[in-house]
Amino acid sequence: MEIVAALSLVTSTALLVAIPGPNVALIVGNTLAHGLRLGVATVAGTTLGVAAQVALVVAGLAALLELAAWGFQLLRWAGVAYLIWLGVRTWRRGAQALETEIPPRRSVVALLVQGLLVAAVNPKTLIFNAAFLPQFVAPGGGAGALAGVAVLYLTVLFAGDLLWALAARRARGWLRHAGRLRHRLTGGLYLLAGAGLALARLPR
Repeated sequence: MEIVAALSLVTSTALLVAIPGPNVALIVGNTLAHGLRLGVATVAGTTLGVAAQVALVVAGLAALLELAAWGFQLLRWAGVAYLIWLGVRTWRRGAQALETEIPPRRSVVALLVQGLLVAAVNPKTLIFNAAFLPQFVAPGGGAGALAGVAVLYLTVLFAGDLLWALAARRARGWLRHAGRLRHRLTGGLYLLAGAGLALARLPR
């Protein structure tokens, strides 16, 4: 991969990460609710979810979505329902300060899987990746060159989402004594993630 193409890919991906979508909303929401450790687990999950989509692109199997469209859509709407339920539940929590409440127990694996599923069932990102990544492969580059592009893309994506989690951790500090505000913000982010996933439909 040429240096100019690599720099172009890094810049383009960084700009994409800077625009919040369902994945970022989930990452920030989980970091505010559970802390940086589980926020990072969410980042790992969303990156793995995108990696699963990118693997289909590299293998030339993006059209597989069309063959299993009903199952894919079922998973997507299940994810939407879960995120909305999570958002409403968090929004309705009381106004306790962080130090007086018992934080909900969530495991690293649970939030990693949550992030993976939310990212993997987003059809819009699958179609986007199928159109975006090949642009950085030289003519005749083949699957090996596309795989190299995919690795760099996922690396920048992970780093950018990690910055979102770190920013959310700083916000969590000044929200320590504003329980209701924190719950409303976190719940709103979960609802935003659910809405984004619901609107992420395949182009017709």
